[in-house]
Amino acid sequence: MKFNQYFTNFVLLICLCNCAIGQSKNKGKLWYTKPASKFEEALPLGNGRIGAMVYGGINEERLSLNEVTLWSGKPVDEHEINPQAKDYLHTVQQALFNEDYQTADSLIRFMQGSYSQSYEPLGNLFIAFKQEGTPTDFRRELDINKAISNVSYHLNGTNYRREVFASHPDQLIVIRLTAEGKDQLNFSCRFTSLLRAKSQAQGSSLVMRGWAPIHTEPNYRNREKTPVVYDTLNSMRFASVLKVLKNDGQTSWQDTSLSISNAKEVVLLLSMATSYNGFDKNPGRTGKDELGSALSYLKQVEKKSFTSLETQHIQDYRNYFDRVSIDLGHAEKENLPTDERLNHFAKGTADNGLIALFYQYSRYLLISASRPGGQPTNLQALWNEIVRPPWSSNYTTNINTEMNYWGTEVANLPEMHRPLFDFIGRLAQTGAVTAKNYYHTSGWVCHHNTDIWAMTHPVGHFGEGHPSWANWQMAGVWLSTHLWEHFAFTMDVDFLRKQAYPLMKGAVDFCLSFLITNKDGYLVTAPSTSPENIYITNKGYKGAVLYGSTADIAMIRELFVDYLKAAAVLKQDKKTQQAVKNALEKLPPYKVGRKGNLQEWYHDWEDAEPQHRHVSHLFGLYPGTTISDASTPELARAVRKSLDIRTNESTGWAITWRINLWARLHNSTMAYDALKKLFRNANDPEIVKRGEGGLYPNLFSTCPPFQIDANFGGGAGISEMLLQSHQNFIELLPALPKEWPQGEVKGLVARGGFVMSMQWHNEKIVHASVFSKNGGLCRIKYGDHYQELQTEAGQNYTLKL
Repeated sequence: MKFNQYFTNFVLLICLCNCAIGQSKNKGKLWYTKPASKFEEALPLGNGRIGAMVYGGINEERLSLNEVTLWSGKPVDEHEINPQAKDYLHTVQQALFNEDYQTADSLIRFMQGSYSQSYEPLGNLFIAFKQEGTPTDFRRELDINKAISNVSYHLNGTNYRREVFASHPDQLIVIRLTAEGKDQLNFSCRFTSLLRAKSQAQGSSLVMRGWAPIHTEPNYRNREKTPVVYDTLNSMRFASVLKVLKNDGQTSWQDTSLSISNAKEVVLLLSMATSYNGFDKNPGRTGKDELGSALSYLKQVEKKSFTSLETQHIQDYRNYFDRVSIDLGHAEKENLPTDERLNHFAKGTADNGLIALFYQYSRYLLISASRPGGQPTNLQALWNEIVRPPWSSNYTTNINTEMNYWGTEVANLPEMHRPLFDFIGRLAQTGAVTAKNYYHTSGWVCHHNTDIWAMTHPVGHFGEGHPSWANWQMAGVWLSTHLWEHFAFTMDVDFLRKQAYPLMKGAVDFCLSFLITNKDGYLVTAPSTSPENIYITNKGYKGAVLYGSTADIAMIRELFVDYLKAAAVLKQDKKTQQAVKNALEKLPPYKVGRKGNLQEWYHDWEDAEPQHRHVSHLFGLYPGTTISDASTPELARAVRKSLDIRTNESTGWAITWRINLWARLHNSTMAYDALKKLFRNANDPEIVKRGEGGLYPNLFSTCPPFQIDANFGGGAGISEMLLQSHQNFIELLPALPKEWPQGEVKGLVARGGFVMSMQWHNEKIVHASVFSKNGGLCRIKYGDHYQELQTEAGQNYTLKL
């Protein structure tokens, strides 16, 4: 506790210094001169549980609403999903070791199960204004310094203003409307939903209640006559309640609407809840009282003022957000609306301030979508308004879920990692059943997709899915590496002992049971795939299933190394440690192909799509740590060759993976090239035509379509260009591009719990300091200069570089 207080005081000192310097009115703001016309222009608010996209309309405001636990479906019994699957395992392995890949591709489809369920939109709150005329001085903004959306304009001698925020302390969305001038506020409110729902006035509140579907088909599967199925007995229920906290005018209620007239100031409170009662509880039969929950949040604040609500919200949010600041220059560009800045940057005009804003926006989005005790971020984080969203807006665990959390620790937001760890705990429970039923193994396993019900079986609708994605089984392995990363940054032994280690060991147990010796004497995965990619054998066969893909082995190697370090810290399970050490020695080594590339497949085969978006075989460089240009230079060169072949042209999230990989290779030129491609205008017809990544006007990233992962992966990439700590030392500015000749960053965290601050000019550091959270030896590298510091917890040190 004492060390935490030291760190809090340190952060407050930084904040006070920043405030003293002063900021432009647009710093840390996304702002626009017209309302949003579609989702990708609206501005996101969230508190980790509930969220809204604010459109900022003039005659009608729209808030599209989400509650993070509102999913279709109900708990899945993994015992009942394809009980015959395990009968095909040996046959598939036999085909693979006979090099009969076509048979393996065919037979493995018998090891598939049902698709995941979908994350659903709750509905909309519409606020219709009774006003006439054309407004002037319209401004719509999201202030990420405070997590508040503002809309303002002048009309008929009156200044109108709307403020909206999603409060985590009070678990409500708060809306304040004011009119200053000769006219007053006159408007009506109503709820709508694309789900089965009804709204009505109840007492002094407007209430909407409804049900999520019991089943929603993926948007890419159109074989069912009724793709959205309801069952009000077993489905998830939801409720939203709108209540007036303050109104200096008149309030009236109709059957399905609330009206305000002749007011100068109105404060509305919006509460949402579902019947979700846990991943293993039927939300219809044993669900929570969703209306009671929604009303309880309102009850707790009925005597609070708007000022009190706002103050608590800002204090809570800034406790996290203010830990990091970044300045890359070009502050003068802040006077342009954000969409114009994006357009200019996409056309070649430098805007380092926009890159800094994007980085802080990635942190804002994580704070808004992932809070302790809640659910992890899905494909769209928290914000979705489609019943059958792209890829079900689920947890896609062959890259996207993990990418959402890549930059969490460096960004000084370790608390936001916790929902993922809790989710891994739930996956381990269902995954233990899947491991036994599909692979005859101990431990736990998870495949390509999962959902709020923690399903872990292979998807594909029992044979329809392509094995290249449906039958990949390394999600549990990859996810478990996040557990060690959190410990590496925080040094929280209690977390390691109680939560991380048991889950890591379960994933290790699966690997030890699943690995099988091939004819070359190596322990390999069989069946195996390289996520979503296709090989071409020397005989010309195009397939997906093989044994011992590089991606599989790299992830297992990383987990094994992490596990051994964890077990050594805790001094546990010597028998398992020895088994892991023995297995590590028998894993196949990385191989350099005839093109000088890092082989993706066990054999030196061609790729059916050389510029494929996935680069899973490069996992060992990033996010893994078993390849580096310092310790394995030949392999690092092979990774570079693979990246040259793949190119930086790709979808949004795939571009951001490349940013991180180039940064690990200390190639600032190519890292920045990939970053520039991420900042392309996603609405550009040519970008849309080619299906490439970019940013929408609200800076949401596109796969396409919208996915949140590149927002988080891009943020991770920017921090990786500025700070690295994976090689047992902290490297400052390891991939600084010439386009960032001067700048300053404060609060980034290195492994070991060292909080770094740097200022540079003409591409050279002029000041750097480190704050030690935990004490201990701190090794610093900057260029060819090394420095070692023996630090004490709670102390700040100026570096001599």
